[in-house]
Amino acid sequence: MPGTARDKSPATAKKSPAGSGEADTASPRRRQARGERRIGQLLAAAAGVFCRTGYAAASTNAIAREAGVSPGTLYQYFPNKEAIAVELGGQLLRHARETHGQAFLPQNLDLPLPEVLDAVLDPLIAFNCENPAFWALMHGSGVPGGIDKEHEELHASMSGQVRGALHSLAPGTAPAELDHVANMVLGIFKSSLDLILAHEGAERDAYVAQLKTVLLRYLEPMVTTTRSR
Repeated sequence: MPGTARDKSPATAKKSPAGSGEADTASPRRRQARGERRIGQLLAAAAGVFCRTGYAAASTNAIAREAGVSPGTLYQYFPNKEAIAVELGGQLLRHARETHGQAFLPQNLDLPLPEVLDAVLDPLIAFNCENPAFWALMHGSGVPGGIDKEHEELHASMSGQVRGALHSLAPGTAPAELDHVANMVLGIFKSSLDLILAHEGAERDAYVAQLKTVLLRYLEPMVTTTRSR
């Protein structure tokens, strides 16, 4: 009969609040965004601790303190220090590979040698200065094996890029000499980074200029000879 509970029509049935579907999906998105921000906060804190103390001496308590959170909050996202290092190291290695790709663009190698050095060295140096945790992690003791392996692969890739750049600059150079020169260039660059990262401002700029002068004087005879043929 009309009016009974059994006779409820769709028009009189109870409706869900408008937009509840959007709210249901928005809430997980907000939680995900908060989680990503918290992970970023913890990784930034870890980077600071690794730079100050080195990886081996760092602790999850120190990282949590640096991030301004409790150790329990940290453990919601990372089970231990190694997991933090792996995540941070992976991000830094990806960024390093992108930087190397930009530094060794083919068009950079068509420039005069002083400008080649600017085009190649400036982004590499800027990356290391902006990410000191990269140096601390990749050259520290006791870092997780996965990071070591990826860093070795990055170093091998960079060695190949340097050798390829030298071949473009001095195509008539014997392969064995190219290998030796590439290894020397990498050695000079890595040892100079120690000085560059240890200083700031004008002092840092001075060491960068010295590095470029050393490499220019080292490479110029080989490049000039082959380009003049």
